[in-house]
Amino acid sequence: MINVLINGICGKMGNKVAKLVLREKDMNLIGGLDSHPNSTSSSPIFFNSDSVIEIPNVIIDFSTPKSTISLLPYCISHHIPIVIATTGFTQEQQNEILDASVQIPIFQSSNMSYQITLVSQIIAELSQKLPKADIEIVETHHNQKKDSPSGTALLLANSINANGSYLYEFNRTQKQEKRNPKEIGFSSIRGGNIVGEHSVFFFSSNETLEIKHTAHSRTVFAEGAIKAAKFLTKQKIGYYTMKDLM
Repeated sequence: MINVLINGICGKMGNKVAKLVLREKDMNLIGGLDSHPNSTSSSPIFFNSDSVIEIPNVIIDFSTPKSTISLLPYCISHHIPIVIATTGFTQEQQNEILDASVQIPIFQSSNMSYQITLVSQIIAELSQKLPKADIEIVETHHNQKKDSPSGTALLLANSINANGSYLYEFNRTQKQEKRNPKEIGFSSIRGGNIVGEHSVFFFSSNETLEIKHTAHSRTVFAEGAIKAAKFLTKQKIGYYTMKDLM
């Protein structure tokens, strides 16, 4: 039996993960951490890791960058693997995650969808076959999302930019110059209750190719996180991503 602790259990994603974990025959939800507990979860909720009585076998993290980073020392001291699905980390925070992965197993992905991983592989190949195309990424999310561009948009861009040959353009409003042919442009839309839409455009002189992914439910991300948690409990110390899970 895999004992699971959810960081950010009172959030939309944390609550969704909790409900799915309860259905898993080989998993046991021992509770969750949240700085703003509410009544949406029927599981034990703890304000901080010091109040957790039972040590989990794995932690699933859908919280905030600050909360994730503050939890790493607890994971390291108790040798607990952690699945990080939170986005919006600074480079300094990301470095802390990588440093922690030399002491515990860490699985990190900005998007837990299997299909998004496929999209990232497809567009990486397309970028090589269309080296002269102008690449733009457009992402749309609900009006409660704080980070922009989305972690998934950056994940997609990074899959194209594996060799570091592209520049990222996040804001053209202050620029008075032509588009750099080696840039990837980002556009973010926030509104309503959109779970997540991502489009990658390859613009050529006479045609346009669009690769689009739409998430219709948060369930797909929760299911991916649970699969990652089961995978991670069997792994040695190290840093893992969706590519390893596939």
